[in-house]
Amino acid sequence: MRDLIVFAIVVLLLPTSIRRPFVGLLLFSWLAYMRPQDLCWGFARTMRMSFFVAFAMLIGWFVHERGRRPFALWDFRTFAIVGLGALVSISYADAQVQDAYTNTYFFEFVKILVITAFTAGQVDSRERLRVMYWTIALSLAFFGVKGGLFGVLSGGRPILRGPGGMLEDNNDFALALVMNVPLLWYLGREELHRPWVRRATLAAVFLTVVTIVLTHSRGAFLALSMTALWIAWRSGHLVRAFGFLGCLALLFPLVAPPEVLERLASIGDTKESSANARLTAWATALRMIGDNPILGVGLRNFQPRYPDYSVVPLGADSTTYVAHNSYLQIWAESGSLAFVVYLALMASVFVACRKVYAMSRARADLRWAGTYARMMEATMVGFMVGAFFLNRGHFDLIYHWLALVTSLLFVTRKAFAAGPATTAAVARAAGASGRITVRTGRPARGRRIPLPTVAAMQPRWR
Repeated sequence: MRDLIVFAIVVLLLPTSIRRPFVGLLLFSWLAYMRPQDLCWGFARTMRMSFFVAFAMLIGWFVHERGRRPFALWDFRTFAIVGLGALVSISYADAQVQDAYTNTYFFEFVKILVITAFTAGQVDSRERLRVMYWTIALSLAFFGVKGGLFGVLSGGRPILRGPGGMLEDNNDFALALVMNVPLLWYLGREELHRPWVRRATLAAVFLTVVTIVLTHSRGAFLALSMTALWIAWRSGHLVRAFGFLGCLALLFPLVAPPEVLERLASIGDTKESSANARLTAWATALRMIGDNPILGVGLRNFQPRYPDYSVVPLGADSTTYVAHNSYLQIWAESGSLAFVVYLALMASVFVACRKVYAMSRARADLRWAGTYARMMEATMVGFMVGAFFLNRGHFDLIYHWLALVTSLLFVTRKAFAAGPATTAAVARAAGASGRITVRTGRPARGRRIPLPTVAAMQPRWR
């Protein structure tokens, strides 16, 4: 039954995806992050539905939107993503190992970059931004809420497997949920006139945090901690926010399962098997980089080439490891130039968000853009910390996120260039955040009453 429902939804929306490629992009995102096909038991589980959706929306753009809407919005991030794809392709062409597995992974990465560029072109308005954010947030929140409820009702049983695809490993799954926490937090805050949405997102944040803790992923726990500190720092209420986080830190050991506390206590233990494996893999990665500084060893060649560079002697039954670090993964597999481009992409998010926030401070009707900028920053912080411990250099969600940063900057600049908003727009923007008072009556004789400007009518918010 589940197979038929998921298959019917995809098939019924394929014609719409051709007529309106943005609908296809939303459907593609739903399949990528909620992964309903992995909740099925029959034929839908193995069908490449996302491939057909991607093909439909790209054909739809060529037929219906070419010449009216660009394929991509070209700025530093989209150019850098294309450059990174070219560098990865060159290094892979020079790789020693090219088999069915590495070829599949290479074409999967190319598909991610194409969808990333396409996303930047499709999400070109505030409404589309909002819908895309909510699509990603709700898709991931499904598993965050589900896992949280399971954990609470089962007394803290571990969650050691994700839904599937790039989210199958528990560490990758936990990192995606960490990135989703700021989405739920800030999107809920933006719903000023729907208190029930704000309450629902707060509940989803709590249950998602429970799920993250129960995955036993230490890297995700550190990423979650840094994300929470970043949100508190950006909140404007430092004392209150850090006081609340301090209370949670004191309460955590009293409510967390003993297995979780034992797992987290081993974070600093370099002799623990998992930590020792990471240190060994990192040292091996540095050897690879030293021997292949320009092109690296090639995409997904880290593990096949591991025996050639291992810092410890390997026997016949010895285990080889992945890089266990996204930065070293990119550097060792694709070379130093790719590594620099990758870091520049991460840094560009904070530069772009700073520009967006500055524009939102100057105009009350752009308050929403400032909220989104803070959200993008917090998500990137979560990924950057988590990526230090995980092999997620080609994680589809982060490239999708880079495209949405480009879209946010474009949409905000377009709204800012359109000029000051009307009085009615300012009043709507104020909402629950401020109050605009209009006084009526005859002015005193001989006094000139200046007309209010938009700047003077800006509401104050904390």
